Amino acid sequence: MGADRRLYKGRLISVERVDTPAGGREIVRHPGAVAVVVQDEEGKVLLVRQFRAPVGGEMWEIPAGTMEPGEKALTTAKRELLEETGISATSWSFLGTIFPTPGYSDERIHFYRAQGISGKVQGSSEVAEARFFARREILDLVQDGFGDGKTLAALALLD
Repeated sequence: MGADRRLYKGRLISVERVDTPAGGREIVRHPGAVAVVVQDEEGKVLLVRQFRAPVGGEMWEIPAGTMEPGEKALTTAKRELLEETGISATSWSFLGTIFPTPGYSDERIHFYRAQGISGKVQGSSEVAEARFFARREILDLVQDGFGDGKTLAALALLD
């Protein structure tokens, strides 16, 4: 197998051509991300609505964000929850890690549950709106064609 070759380097990702036993493949290199599951007393899950250019519109999803170089996943989770929703939590538990698209990307998403919430839930410069949804409402979003993969993975990790 030959050496990796960088095809593109952007602010967030890079794309490399990598030789594999089955031939060459382009791989998206990603620094990693976190996603946070916040539930209220009724078991509803906090979602944020934000614009996603690749899908050409807004999506509802759990709070999430990209890890900074050298940043620990839990540190990213705490920062992103505060930045996106205006709330913080006193209790954090690790739920698991997934590779959302291993066919072409090395991105990993680390999931955390946040409890002991303080502050008022609100939108931010990144997020148009933040509110709690029942699980059935989240599944209805998927049936309407607006399902976010990390949000569905988070629901599975809760069970």
